[in-house]
Amino acid sequence: MKKSRSKRRSACPIANSLDILGDRWSLVIIRDLMFRGKREYGELLDSEEGVSTSVLAARLEHLQCAGIVTKTGHPDDLKKFRYHLTEKGIDLLPLMIELVLWGTQYVPNTSAPPEILKAMKKDREEFMRRVKQELKKGLPA
Repeated sequence: MKKSRSKRRSACPIANSLDILGDRWSLVIIRDLMFRGKREYGELLDSEEGVSTSVLAARLEHLQCAGIVTKTGHPDDLKKFRYHLTEKGIDLLPLMIELVLWGTQYVPNTSAPPEILKAMKKDREEFMRRVKQELKKGLPA
C-alpha cells in the first residue's frame, strides 16, 4: 500500500481535506459504504455512476492510506475482501448529510430516498446517532 503524500500546499484545512476527498469518486464510495451498506468490491463497482475497476481500486487504496476505509478478509471467501469505514470515515457523516441536503435543495434533478431525507431534516442528531450505531456494528474488531 502506498503512503499518502505528506507534502502539503498550505495549512488550509479545506485544501488539505480536498486533497483526500476532492476527486470525482471518493465521496461516492464513502456514500455507498455509509448509506447503502455496500461492503464488497463488486458491490462498489456496481455504483450507478459507473466507476471503472482501475479507478475504484485506486480510490479504495487512497482512502485506506488516508485512514478513512479499512479492508478485511471476507468471512466466506478467502479470495475476496470487505471494506468498512473507519472511525475517521464515520466522522464524515455530518458532511455527507449536509451534501445530501444541499444537493437535493439546489441541484436540479437530484433526489434521495424520501424517508432518509425526512429523517435527516427532522432530527439530524438522531439520524446521525442511528447511522453511526449501524456503521460501528460493522467495524472489524
